This record gives sequence, C-alpha cells and structure tokens, in this order.
Amino acid sequence: MPSGSGPEDSEPGLPPAGDGAAGPDAGRRRPGGLLGRLTQLAWPGASPPSRRGITLLVAAAGLLVALIVAATLPVPYVALTPGPTLNTLGKLSGKPLIQVSGHRTYPTSGHLNMVTVSYIGGPQSRFNVFAALRSWLTPDNAVVPEEEIFTPGQTQKQVQQQDTEQMTSSQQAAQAAALCQLNISFKTVDTIAGVEKGKPAAGVLRAGDVITAVGGTPVNCHHDAAALIRARHAGAPVTLTVSRHGQSQTFRLNTVNVSGTPVVGVQVSESFVFPFQVHISIGDIGGPSAGMMFALGIIDKITPADLPNGRFIAGTGEIEANGQVDPIGGIQQKMAGARDAGATVFLAPAANCADTAGAVPPGLRVIKVSTLNGAITALNALRQGKPVPSC
Repeated sequence: MPSGSGPEDSEPGLPPAGDGAAGPDAGRRRPGGLLGRLTQLAWPGASPPSRRGITLLVAAAGLLVALIVAATLPVPYVALTPGPTLNTLGKLSGKPLIQVSGHRTYPTSGHLNMVTVSYIGGPQSRFNVFAALRSWLTPDNAVVPEEEIFTPGQTQKQVQQQDTEQMTSSQQAAQAAALCQLNISFKTVDTIAGVEKGKPAAGVLRAGDVITAVGGTPVNCHHDAAALIRARHAGAPVTLTVSRHGQSQTFRLNTVNVSGTPVVGVQVSESFVFPFQVHISIGDIGGPSAGMMFALGIIDKITPADLPNGRFIAGTGEIEANGQVDPIGGIQQKMAGARDAGATVFLAPAANCADTAGAVPPGLRVIKVSTLNGAITALNALRQGKPVPSC
C-alpha cells in the first residue's frame, strides 16, 4: 500500500482521517458491514476494490451463474430443420423404395421425392436456450413451442411410436388412393372400434360390427362410413347396414348434433383388402405427410404414365383413400430440403399455400394441389407446357 492516510487507517464505514491523503486510495471508502468484512477477508493487507468494482464482480458472477443455468436447463421449445428427402421411384439400401408384388410394373424415370422435417429438442432432451437461439438464427430452421410437436406428458418414445403408426396408415391410404384413382377394385372395411354411451348407437351397434352401407350407399374408397353419415343433416335419421359375425343386418338410427356434425356415436377403424401387395421401405421415418407422394409413386410404377417426365419433383401432403390431400406441418423446412436436394417443382397442399408465402427457395416452383387427381392433372399440364395452379 502507498504511505499516507487512507481508508485502511479508518474504521469500516467511516471517512479517512485528516484533511487530505497521499496516494491513489485517497478519498475511497471501505465498504461497511458484512460487505466490508468480506472485502477485508478477500483482500487482506491490500487495497480492496471500489464499491463499483465489487458491483461489477457480483454482476459478473451472477451472469456466469445465469449462463451455466441457461446451458444446463432445457427450454420448452423444439427446433424444426430440413430432413432427408427420398425418391419414391428410387432405391433405399439397394432395394426399391416402393416394391409391387402381384401386378405389372413399368420403368420409371426422374424423381417423385417425399420430404421430411427433423426436430431437435422435446421431452427429456438437453435443448437449451443457446441451441434455440442458434436454430432461430438459421434461415431454414424454425423454433416452435414444444406442445406443437408433443402432447403434454408425451415422451419422445411415445411420439416415435405414434409417428410409426401414422406412417403405416399413410402407406395403406396411399395404396387405396392410387387404386381408387385408377379404378382398380378393392375392399374398404369400416369396423366399429367402439360405441359411445348415451348416443343413438349405444345398445344397438357393437364393437366388431363392419359397416358395409349407409343409407343404401355401399362403403368404398369414394365414400367411407363416417363421410356418408356426416353428409346428412344433424338429427336426421340414417340407415346402417352392418356385417355382424358374417350376417348382414340393417339398423335405423337418428343422428345427433355434436358441434354442428351429425353423429350416431361410433368410432370407426378403416382398413383395406387389396388385390396385390405394395411394400414401402423408408427406414425409421415416421408421420403421415408422405402419403400423396407414395400414391403418385405407386401410380407411376403400375401404369405406363411418366409423371415426372424427367423432372426432379418433390412434394408433401397427407392423403385420404378418396384422394383428398390434407395439410401438413413444417412445409417451409420441407421446401428448403427439397431444393437443396435438387428439386425444381414442389407439390404443396392447397391449405398450406399461405405458409409458403415468402419462404419459397429460389429456383423452386410450388404447385397447389387439393386432390390426387389434381396433382396428376397438374403434372401432365406441366409436361405439356400448360398453366398449373400455384401457391
């Protein structure tokens, strides 16, 4: 310490003695109370830092603790990133992605790529604020609340199981839609999985009953049981023909209004019996959004049609057996992944067009589709140089 009167000569909390002081510590107050005693312990025999210095040190320590906590604690967000894209007309691990058994197939060319979204984060993950910020700053990524991807209380394993089931269902729906589009006959089986108490079907219909007709209209790929029931006015009667233990029976029920929709109170599980087999192999990818591209791939393989006409076409959309194309999530990441892979044309569900605004990568043309037939019509028009609907 420099010589002369200074704060070390005074009692803690009191001003230095004398009129003046020699040295750089002159006029500096030693912190009082507990803070003063701590500074004496921290800097024995030396000039302690000023109150401002101590404040900065405390702030720095607090910041360090906050950074450690931020790096350790997960945040309830998920980052969506462009995932892998696969050609439904190509191969995966040396085998055709779409394999057809029991029906003639034709040579294919070009690409009809399905696209995917990968996610980072979720329950029991270490997705922290820094990872979220990094993803947020990445142009092709999106950061969304965790509940948009995971049902509250749902684990990643449960989500993966759900995605696997949805993928299996989408492959069945894709084959149904393809065959329905081509007028190839197959059987639609609408089985009652459960009956709701207090509704018209309670005590009349049973789990295991198969609905074969509604109001005399046979259940098929164009008209499933649920759609035929919903086509009525709420409260209007409906006649259901069901197969129970191999015997056909007819029941007349009144529908009831539930949120504006006519129902009889049954849960229906739909399956199909096809005249030939289609096996789709895509590894551990899950979810329902590749349905439309599977259906297009099947049609291209089992008919002489050349849908891509040598182009690199990608797309997305959940498919129903009647060919309706439903909206999906993550379309911005899917467009980016498709363009990165080389796609120049992208088929997007009409209901997702608003989500593509301002996010279409340069060099990618987005075509709006609402049905499988509409997608085929658009691809044929593209080949002929005719106008196509765009988002």
